[in-house]
Amino acid sequence: MDASKKRVEIRIRTPRIEDAASLARLSTQLGYPATPEQVIPRLEGIIRDPMAVLFVAEMESGNAVGFIHVMHQHLIEYDPRAEIAALVVDEECRGLGIGRALLARAEEWALERDCRVLHLRSKISRAAAHAFYEGLGYEHFKTQKAFRKDLKSRKQL
Repeated sequence: MDASKKRVEIRIRTPRIEDAASLARLSTQLGYPATPEQVIPRLEGIIRDPMAVLFVAEMESGNAVGFIHVMHQHLIEYDPRAEIAALVVDEECRGLGIGRALLARAEEWALERDCRVLHLRSKISRAAAHAFYEGLGYEHFKTQKAFRKDLKSRKQL
């Protein structure tokens, strides 16, 4: 942690629609550009989803300076588990314990739902994030390739 940064009061809460601009900015910092107009219906969908949650971190300003999106999963191949879909802390606020606080809240949420395991994926180039996760007890257990198909513009089978 940067010596010029100190621990600050961090509040973890559920999001509000008014957070859309902050969430869009944070999503963009994570590498997924978004506008507040795009974020609002996405956020509304997460809020309505009983198998998912989004927590935001705020400091004194009341603005979201980080968020974590967690999903509860029922799979054939595993006991119920939770997966972190996204975690980001504002680049100006890193090193203040915000990511640690968000992960702790996500772990609590997963345990409340009887999930024994919390999964996350991290882009191969994010070495600092990997070290952060490993420092908190997460283990690198698999390397994969990710595939996707745009179902709106691609020919269907």
